[in-house]
Amino acid sequence: MTTQQLVNEIRKKKSFLCIGLDVDLNKIPQHLLQEEDPIFSFNKAIIDATHHLCVAYKPNTAFYEAYGIKGWKSLEKTINYLNEKHPEIFTIADAKRGDIGNTSTMYAKAFFEDLSFDSVTVAPYMGKDSVEPFLAFEDKHTIMLALTSNQGAFDFQTLTVNNQELYKEVLKTSKTWNNSENLMYVVGATKAEYLAEIRQIIPNNFLLVPGVGAQGGSLTEVCKYGMNDTIGLLINSSRGIIYASTKEDFAKAAAHKAEELQKQMQAIL
Repeated sequence: MTTQQLVNEIRKKKSFLCIGLDVDLNKIPQHLLQEEDPIFSFNKAIIDATHHLCVAYKPNTAFYEAYGIKGWKSLEKTINYLNEKHPEIFTIADAKRGDIGNTSTMYAKAFFEDLSFDSVTVAPYMGKDSVEPFLAFEDKHTIMLALTSNQGAFDFQTLTVNNQELYKEVLKTSKTWNNSENLMYVVGATKAEYLAEIRQIIPNNFLLVPGVGAQGGSLTEVCKYGMNDTIGLLINSSRGIIYASTKEDFAKAAAHKAEELQKQMQAIL
């Protein structure tokens, strides 16, 4: 999916909502545990109920890797279902990969070619040769961790380097890499006050913003400082939507929560 196709979908649906599919078997409705593949059954129901309200889905691969080969098969079935039934949806493999060149190329092949995701999250700590292999794939997007929403973000990301915060140095350096126009960036919603300065460095790239809702981030504040001429935002919500109910009405409850956010986004747009 190209950036322009994503923008078109946002305008069509009047939504820039991304739903995180972070499936924990201890949290899903108990009746699904009787299914042959509880994880996929849960995801399919959530997707069927919410696909018209969002423009992206983001499975966090840790929640699938934790269940071994069965989990990977559930992930594969989920992405195949999305690509077959809803090709207009932008898909994000939240894998936070990042290693030296040849290894990064193999990670990229795994998510871009084998699983056919539109994008994958990466950690930039190892620098240029750990990220550029992802950027080499045409019409695929690399979503780089920039300023995250967790408490430990302040351990390194905001330290002063060359008279500026480290995350700003990372942002500026990443713009010099090959195919950097295919970069998106993760910026936590709880760091909304930083968005104005971030936009001065990367005015045109999309930002994936977790932390709205369950982590206390403000949608209004994020949009105020982070939105650009092409919207430029994907707001992710995971737990607040997919675990809205643990009963048999879980999909309907998820749709209700997703619609609440979509309506707010429509008003902002």
